[in-house]
Order: sequence, then structure tokens, then C-alpha cells
Amino acid sequence: MSYLEHSVKSVPTGMRKILFLNWPLILLITAVAGSGFLMLYSVAGGGYSPWAEPQMKRFTLGLVLMVLVGVVPIWMWRNLAGVAYGISVMLLIGVEFFGAVGMGAQRWIDLGFIRLQPSEMTKITLVMFLAAYYDWLPSKKTSRPLWVLLPVLIILLPTALVLNQPDLGTSILLLTAGGGLMFLAGVHWAYFATVIAAAFGLVAAVFQSRGTGWQLLKDYQFRRIDTFLDPSSDPLGAGYHITQSKIALGSGGWTGRGYMQGTQSRLNFLPEKHTDFIFTTLAEEFGFIGGVSLLALYALIIIFCIVSAVLNKDRFASLLTLGIALNFFLFFAVNMSMVMGLAPVVGVPLPLVSYGGSAMLVLMLAFGLVQSAHVHRPR
Repeated sequence: MSYLEHSVKSVPTGMRKILFLNWPLILLITAVAGSGFLMLYSVAGGGYSPWAEPQMKRFTLGLVLMVLVGVVPIWMWRNLAGVAYGISVMLLIGVEFFGAVGMGAQRWIDLGFIRLQPSEMTKITLVMFLAAYYDWLPSKKTSRPLWVLLPVLIILLPTALVLNQPDLGTSILLLTAGGGLMFLAGVHWAYFATVIAAAFGLVAAVFQSRGTGWQLLKDYQFRRIDTFLDPSSDPLGAGYHITQSKIALGSGGWTGRGYMQGTQSRLNFLPEKHTDFIFTTLAEEFGFIGGVSLLALYALIIIFCIVSAVLNKDRFASLLTLGIALNFFLFFAVNMSMVMGLAPVVGVPLPLVSYGGSAMLVLMLAFGLVQSAHVHRPR
């Protein structure tokens, strides 16, 4: 036994687990969150209040939670996956009866010290439950119709509840993340080809339903689609958000206008500048280079998660890590596509950067699960 191995083994178990954490991943997460603090300070006109200071406190709490979750054995999270999923579904049902309303949607439960958004929690508990399901299911049964139907129902139940809030963006993320995990678990590609074909049929049905008694989307959701297809059709109304976003992105150029020098955000032309559209503020102040730098940090986080999953011989831990990485990718990919006009505006925040309590804490808990999978992998 080498001196280093002897030294590590002489450390108490709890401290040893902290040493085995994926520290490069923690540094990358902190770097992304740090860029968020800078932008929230900027959009507040050079003040820690009302956004930067609370966000820093939440991130600090999130770091502590991530470490605590990371040192808990991964088998415990496997055993709790069904319970976590059940609680998130119950909370979604609770939103229907006593949820708080904000910006025309009923998505939150007001706990006094925080407004909890159960749909954010569901993004992670769904991945946990599906990973536990495929860890339990023998590989030879993965693509059999009966065993494919069950995870489909597991995905559709919370998706329907979230869509009813209404929250189209999160419901799409739940469907995509759930389907992606099924594919990663080894479900045959023919099922996905069928679903894609059905999706095209559903899109056609959505457009056919407009203005009828069986309209499938809300009027404001149709306006978002119209705005996506032609923002100039209503530049001062439904197209205002994306028009101002494109102006901010274009005015940043290669190197940006400079920190706290963005006119679109400083003069309040840019709506939701501290949440959904915070990436445009970053791009205006730091330009193309700043936007690509943030994208590179996101890509590195995804790469570290994938490497950890590939090297992990525990099926649940590997699928869980891949599922969380997929969720994280969808968060920033949808947000960036949305603010650049490449996708309809669906209200998805930029992970670790946009202001928000539930999203930040849930994401840090998710990375805690990644850390638990990394620390407790078979060695």
C-alpha cells in the first residue's frame, strides 16, 4: 500500500467521501453561478439587492445541500426514488387546489419562507424513478410492450399535471427528458420513431384546433408560436420580448458593450432581464465571446457528467447521472434557443444563472445525486 493510499484510508469515512467528490465539477458549477451573480448585479443597476444577494445565499445553501446529498450512499437514493416521485406528484396535485398564482399561471406552493415550484422538483424525481425502474428491470424485458407502457405512464402523469398549470415549457422538458432516459436505458428505436411520427400528427392537430371548441393550447401559447414564426408581425405586443432580445444580442457584437454598459437592460427595454432573458444581457455586455464562454462551461459540466456515468458500473447511478446531464442540457439549450429566436418563448430559465429559488436549489440537489453516484461508484 502506497503512502497516499494509507493516508486516504486513515481519514474518517465522512471526510474521505468529501475528498472523493468530483471537485472539478463543483468548480465548474461555481463558475457558472458566479457569472449569474455578476449579471444579476448588473441588471439591478449595480446593486446586490434585489436579486444578486438572495441568489448568492441560495447558491451557498445549495452547495451545502449538494455535499450532504453527495455523501449519502447511492443505494439509499435508489430506495427513495419511488417515494420522491410520489411526493412530487402529490405536490403537483396540491398546486391544483391551493397553489399560488403568478404571471397568470398557478405553479407555486407558498411555504412562507419560499415559494416552492413542484414542477422543478419533478424534473429530477422523474429521472430518479425511471433510473430505479430500469435498474430493477432485466435488460431482456426493456423493449417489451408491457414494460415500455409503464414508464410511459410514469412520464405522462406529471406531464399532464404540469401542462394543466399551464406550463408548456416544463411539460415539454419532462417528456423529452423521460423519453431520452428510456432511450439511454436501451428501449428499441422503433418506439421512438413511432412517437416522432405521432408528434408530427399532434402538431398538425394543434394548428387545426385553433379557434375551435376543442382547442388544444391556450390563446397566449398560440401567440407565442405566431411570434416565433414572425416576430415582426406584432413588435410592440406578442413579438416585443423576442424583438428586444435580438436587438440586445446583435448590439453586443464580438466583445460586448462592457460590463454594466448594456443599453437594452439598463434602460429596461429587455423584459424579464433577470430570469428567462438573462442570457441576452450577458451577450450584450460581453458579446459573442462571453456567450460562447458560458456555453463552454455548460459543455464541460455535461462532459464531466457523461465521463462519470460511463465509468460507473452501477446501472442506477449511471442512468441517474446521464438523466440529470440530459435535463441540464435541455435547460440551457431551450433557454438559449428561445432568446435567440430559434424556438418559441416557453419560459425556461437559464440554469444556475437566472434568478430563482426553486430552480437553483433543485438543480444543486440534482448535482448532489451526481456526486453521490460518483463517490459511491464501485472501485
